[in-house]
Amino acid sequence: MEILRVENLTKTYGTGTNQVRALDGVSFSVEKGQFLAIIGPSGSGKSTLLHILGGVDTPTSGKVFMDGQDVYAKNEEQLAIFRRREVGLIYQFYNLIPVLDVRENITLPVLMDGRKVNEQRLKELLDTLGLVGREKHLPNQLSGGQQQRVSIGRALMNAPAVVLADEPTGNLDSKASQEIVDLLKYSNRRYRQTLIVITHDESIALQADRVIAIEDGRIIRDEVTRR
Repeated sequence: MEILRVENLTKTYGTGTNQVRALDGVSFSVEKGQFLAIIGPSGSGKSTLLHILGGVDTPTSGKVFMDGQDVYAKNEEQLAIFRRREVGLIYQFYNLIPVLDVRENITLPVLMDGRKVNEQRLKELLDTLGLVGREKHLPNQLSGGQQQRVSIGRALMNAPAVVLADEPTGNLDSKASQEIVDLLKYSNRRYRQTLIVITHDESIALQADRVIAIEDGRIIRDEVTRR
């Protein structure tokens, strides 16, 4: 079952001789529950692509369909709701709110949505992420690996259809990196959430179900590695 479809996506910055084409006619689709790794050198357009998929940046042209919905046919309010409910974003540098504790950071998307926290889901996430007993810790009281676990919890709290991770292990040592990848793979299997990871790390890409390689804003390889 298709969860995501991208049609002829382009993104340009600047004008005239200064124009940069970050994405150049990118098209692909993703099945529900798939673990997709997107690889490519710095400046290839992969992070731009991820931000457009997550509703954070807008395309110059082309379409993005998430669960059958045309993402960029939405108005600003609808797009904000889409970002909170339909996608979970994980960044390299965690993007935690420094004055909020672990519980508050994880539940922030729910509270911003004006909804009641699902305590059972929160308890399960804290347990799965190994954060039980640290609920009242502030980000500066946590290791890098623990902060990234909080970031993952925040991304998963609203049970999004798609989880988007931009170099989620880029700031961690190899042991913490593999722990984070294992957690993402576990949530991918347990909740059947579609997982799309931007990475420079070949060892992470090799664990994915499928690898898309991007260069100069274009897909140069699209390979299913496991079924």
